Amino acid sequence: MEITYASPSSTDFADGSSMPTSTRPVRIIPLQHPSTTSSSSSASSSTWAALSRWKSKVQSMTWVEWLEVFLPCTRWIRTYKWREYLQVDLMSGITVGVMLVPQSMSYAKLAGLEPIYGLYSGFVPLFVYAIFGSSRQLAVGPVALVSLLVSNVLSGIVDSSDELYTEMAILLAFMVGVMECLLGLLRLGWIIRFISHSVISGFTTASAIVIALSQAKYFLGYNVARSSKIVPLIKSIISGADGFSWPPFVMGSVILAILLIMKHLGKTRKYLRFLRAAGPITAVLSGTIFVKIFNPSSISLVGDIPQGLPSFSIPRAFGYATSLIPTALLITGVAILESVGIAKALAAKNGYELDSNQELFGLGVANIFGSFFSAYPTTGSFSRSAVNHESGAKTGLSGLVMGVLMGCALLFMTPLFEYIPQCALAAIVISAVIGLVDYDEAIFLWGVDKKDFLLWTITSTTTLFLGIEIGVLVGVGVSLAFVIHESANPHIAVLGRLPGTTVYRNTQQYPEAYTYNGIVIVRIDAPIYFANISYIKDRLREYEVEVDRSMSRGPEVERIYFVIIEMAPVTYIDSSAVQALKDLHQEYKLRDIQIAISNPNREVLMTLSSAGVVDLIGKEWYFVRVHDAVQVCLQHVQSLKETPKAADPSSEERLSSFQRLIKQRAEDSSVAELESGSKDIDPQLEPLLSRKSS
Repeated sequence: MEITYASPSSTDFADGSSMPTSTRPVRIIPLQHPSTTSSSSSASSSTWAALSRWKSKVQSMTWVEWLEVFLPCTRWIRTYKWREYLQVDLMSGITVGVMLVPQSMSYAKLAGLEPIYGLYSGFVPLFVYAIFGSSRQLAVGPVALVSLLVSNVLSGIVDSSDELYTEMAILLAFMVGVMECLLGLLRLGWIIRFISHSVISGFTTASAIVIALSQAKYFLGYNVARSSKIVPLIKSIISGADGFSWPPFVMGSVILAILLIMKHLGKTRKYLRFLRAAGPITAVLSGTIFVKIFNPSSISLVGDIPQGLPSFSIPRAFGYATSLIPTALLITGVAILESVGIAKALAAKNGYELDSNQELFGLGVANIFGSFFSAYPTTGSFSRSAVNHESGAKTGLSGLVMGVLMGCALLFMTPLFEYIPQCALAAIVISAVIGLVDYDEAIFLWGVDKKDFLLWTITSTTTLFLGIEIGVLVGVGVSLAFVIHESANPHIAVLGRLPGTTVYRNTQQYPEAYTYNGIVIVRIDAPIYFANISYIKDRLREYEVEVDRSMSRGPEVERIYFVIIEMAPVTYIDSSAVQALKDLHQEYKLRDIQIAISNPNREVLMTLSSAGVVDLIGKEWYFVRVHDAVQVCLQHVQSLKETPKAADPSSEERLSSFQRLIKQRAEDSSVAELESGSKDIDPQLEPLLSRKSS
């Protein structure tokens, strides 16, 4: 399409008088404006289109696909390769199962429960998750962070020796399961995305330190106050130093050293990978053998553990459900952030797709069924899932093998657990949480983004000194504050033209890019809505006044006549922003400044059209490219600056005028070739300006 604008670059050579300004073609791409009818019905039509697509998809699903939706395990059962998968699934299941048994007892003690409830929590949920969960490598069961949350909340309500404590822990598993199922069914897992990774890293780092200090009592031989804050823990450790006992300290330290060495060797040497999984069972066996041989009276033991599988029972203590809601929400958040994150990473490594909401539903069902068999809240374990993956697990069969192994332990091995030293279980917990102290992340954030480092520091500090709940709330609050600040103060760039091209880029990023006198080109890199429109208007006013003329070209004019807004990055504009844009147009109109809009997307353009902004500004001021807008605006700036000059109609000047006309046509031909991209030219040539103004 060609649109012509007046250009005073030539004079009349026929009669010697000044002619009306001639025209030079300016090639632009036409912008397709939506009709009023399509604008008004766009929202409803898009909704109906989405519904019709969903309806057709549902109608086209086969019974096998429906079965896969409700029972994700059928996906790997139908394609199971017995010769390739069976051996590795059995070996990985046994490996992680051997790791799970002692860890379950350790985490139950951390939660303030008897070790048997840890074993129960590592039994039924594994079978249920293998059926309803979509991850094939995730190892569910008790984890340190959730155990600490359970202990922190319940110990403030009732003493851990009371039966009500256990009932409330089981009720908590039921509540967490219901919340996870609801979030999965309503597909609301995306809500947790607003919590920054820096918050999670800072929270887990501080929690790991608190967990390690809470296990010190089994090493030191005397009671330490139960708290989620670091100051009361350290005070309690110092004040009880008179009761220090050497035997549990030496034994616990030796077992912890063995665990750390085995974990390090298992990570760094492939042929010793089995040592990482064998660490916990080695700690338990070595401690138990030592106690059986030497019978030390100063080392506390686990004691009697009931034998047999858990019986079915409905969770009780529903009268305390209201006070447990915040903790249930927090544990659900940890499940989404940790478990679903781990599951998605493992799915990507093993080449299959994973639905986050389906995964959340599977974890919820596992917790609900687990609560009927005396389990406290469970979720995916990072360490056990990593071992499961490294051991070669291919399907959920490895999880079933873990469950079978745990069932065998409950049926036949609980009498042996009576002689396990408490310090051995504490060493297992400490060796597991040491890996959660993520100081490498803090160093990385310091070098990459100081704002994220500040967020990490705030979250970890508040969690350490003010407690887990306050730490999480502060971290999430600051994280959301950063998000709101970024949204309310979006990035806005002044664009300039790269020499020899029709490409316009940020002048700060590309210092060689030049601007034009009388024209400001601005790109808004965010949706425009009520929270940021005031900031955008203020910045536009600043750009109007603060013009850098060092890299400007074109006619020498004293002020700004055109503001071109590049809207390609703008995905959405609301009613408040539309009204503000109208006000801005009126404000500019009083100062004889014209707004031009470049490359708005369909939704934004329909919103502007429905609100009457397109007609208010004028359809001729909407363009597909920034370059098109610049061409038109530059023609107007030239016409404002230049005035026709009288000429002497002598024969010599007529000949000169004729030659100038030939030269002008040659230049116009070069312009057309440049605009179409069909000819390479000297970067110093400016196609939009006559030579005397360039």
